[in-house]
Amino acid sequence: MHDPGPAFRALHRPGDPFILANAWDKGSARLLAALGAEAIGTTSAGFAFTRGLPDGARITRDEALAHAQDLVAATPLPVSADLENGYAADPEGLAETVRLAEEAGLAGLSIEDTDLPGEGAYAFDLAVERVRAAASAARARRRDMVLVARADGVMTGAYDLTEGLRRLRAFEAAGADCLYLPLPASLDEVALICRSVSRPVNALAAGPFARHARAEFAAAGVARISLGSALARATHRVIVDAARAMFGEGSFEPLARMMPEGGGVAIDALLPQGARS
Repeated sequence: MHDPGPAFRALHRPGDPFILANAWDKGSARLLAALGAEAIGTTSAGFAFTRGLPDGARITRDEALAHAQDLVAATPLPVSADLENGYAADPEGLAETVRLAEEAGLAGLSIEDTDLPGEGAYAFDLAVERVRAAASAARARRRDMVLVARADGVMTGAYDLTEGLRRLRAFEAAGADCLYLPLPASLDEVALICRSVSRPVNALAAGPFARHARAEFAAAGVARISLGSALARATHRVIVDAARAMFGEGSFEPLARMMPEGGGVAIDALLPQGARS
């Protein structure tokens, strides 16, 4: 059985970040692979959109893993899954999610410390124990998997940056392979995060951070840049702009302006290029 884990792990180079291209279906995964992506990530929000649900909608563990398995089968690239809180509050349930992630063929997975479905964070000790259980489960698997531990409380307002850094350092000590604190206040704070831990750091290129170039993330010490739901939301922006023009003004001009060079033929040609051979 091919193990994509070692190659995926090798991509995580602090100061020389790769872009984790977050896809939401087989087609988007194959387009991204054909256009130069080195690895594919799932996006919980983007997947929810395909189900007609908003960001934050509760997707089940089985649904999320089946979706991830679809993306694993779609391209030859390693795939890392956004598994939200691991679909379990208790460490034992989280360890089972890790086991199932390996069976799905994933090269990586990320687990956050948000006590879903709310926006509060798990208590510090429980959050650390959850990461320890996930790391232990990942190391016990036959294949290599990169475990990303997320401290989401700064983004959700559950705690401040000082507490976020405390959690990241504890997650590192508990065995996480990569650390992630989404959407701090600035790129300077991203650099502080990178200096505060010794493991690779993931940063999110979304919202105001999408204005920064890869070279700026590299200078901050980032090892991996994920897109979250940004690409999925960008496709929705195209639909909204075109629909408002069509249904409001009777104009189809946005369709002509947004059509890629070469039209549908160019996209049709890319899809098989990104597929498994």
